Amino acid sequence: MTDLSTLKYSEEHEWVAVDGDTATVGITDFAADALGDIVFVELPEVGTELARGDVFGEAESTKSVSELYAPVTGTVTEVNQAVVDDPALLNSSPFEDAWLIKVSVGADALDGLLDRDAYTAITAG
Repeated sequence: MTDLSTLKYSEEHEWVAVDGDTATVGITDFAADALGDIVFVELPEVGTELARGDVFGEAESTKSVSELYAPVTGTVTEVNQAVVDDPALLNSSPFEDAWLIKVSVGADALDGLLDRDAYTAITAG
């Protein structure tokens, strides 16, 4: 189980875990629950340059389509093909198996992102 307190969060409901110069990005359990049963995920190609706030893909559920926003600036180095093949992973395992992309980032990658308490406060509203 991922320690959720070590992650950083965006107000657009993405989570980020940084290991060295690689940021792993996914959507939060709050976002997955709000979407409902996720049936389709579109992700960028490896090599795509992202700026914080850019749309990098979408998640489609039986209820709606939601854009995915980059919480960090960098270059996509890996895409989780398992989520593309089985989008329901986002509902069943948003913090472990259902990471979306890995991005090569700089040292300031987490600047401006929320900790778990701050994120929980905005979703409780």
